[in-house]
Amino acid sequence: MLRHRWATALIAVLAIAGIQLAGATPAAAATRILYYDAGQAQEFVAVVNQGAQIWNARVTNVQLRALTAGHTANIRVYADNGWPRTYTTSLGNGRWYMGRQAVNQGYYPPRIAAHEFGHILGLPDRRTGLCADLMSGSSAPVSCTNANPNSQETSAVESNFRSALVKSPRSYVWQGPAVQPAA
Repeated sequence: MLRHRWATALIAVLAIAGIQLAGATPAAAATRILYYDAGQAQEFVAVVNQGAQIWNARVTNVQLRALTAGHTANIRVYADNGWPRTYTTSLGNGRWYMGRQAVNQGYYPPRIAAHEFGHILGLPDRRTGLCADLMSGSSAPVSCTNANPNSQETSAVESNFRSALVKSPRSYVWQGPAVQPAA
């Protein structure tokens, strides 16, 4: 009886925190499902879906799914005329913007979408300038079309969602090459 109450309380706390588990069995609970709402992404909805599919093909501890009836969005995606940027509220929760400024300057939209989802999944910017590093963002050349996370990035996301790790809220801005990174 006490175990049942404890388990029920734990599920309630996770739900309040925005964590939605896939299924009710312990084996199914290993994969955390995050729902994203791309309803405000305007002309970038297909690119947002592509960014989610990129991550879903590479990690197993977390999956990104388009919002469906009966679920609450963990992630909201918007389009605007600024630079792409992400505001996290906790690991797996927040909002990000598909900024037209980067797209208009020639940055590859699927790379931008996968990069911004990477922030929601707990990855910081790594301004290495390397196209092979998804989280290098705009420090990689405009010609870079790699939208796939590398093995270190996928390992970090798998690790983030292996435990009940909580990350502090952060803001990330995809910055042009001439702009200094945000603190």
